[in-house]
Amino acid sequence: MNSAPIFLFRDESDRRALADWRLNLRHENRRLVFTNGVFDIVHAGHVSYLLEARRLGDALLIGLNSDESVRRLKGPMRPVQTEHDRALLLAALKPTDAVAIFDTDTPLDLIEFLIPDVLVKGGDWSVENMVGRETVERNGGQVLPLPFIEGLSTTGIVETILERYAPGSR
Repeated sequence: MNSAPIFLFRDESDRRALADWRLNLRHENRRLVFTNGVFDIVHAGHVSYLLEARRLGDALLIGLNSDESVRRLKGPMRPVQTEHDRALLLAALKPTDAVAIFDTDTPLDLIEFLIPDVLVKGGDWSVENMVGRETVERNGGQVLPLPFIEGLSTTGIVETILERYAPGSR
């Protein structure tokens, strides 16, 4: 089984490879869709979202927060899985064409590097608050929220596991 390439946006040779990957899409007139997130425990909401994102273009690149970035954003208990494991899982999903791991708290540098044709986030984000919106729109691209599935979240899954498997809960 083939999986999508994984790029480390912190590594200069990977940045060059990512730039070449993006240039090939442009030469082939293929629309790049970009989304990003932590994807710590991939669930049905993520899969539904990624399938919908992929339908909006010809290639889907997922920006993945690095372990350090996740710790800064979500606290010392996260991520549950390493960036390597999260990237491998995302790269194996059918809608994924590439994964790029970034170290910053937001994907702005990665978005400015790629200049995607379409930028998407879950419906819990307003278009006005989407990081990279101005870059994408200034370059003629679209910025779209995708439907958010209530009740599906990594935090909710972790809380359910803790409730069900905490000592004395059985």
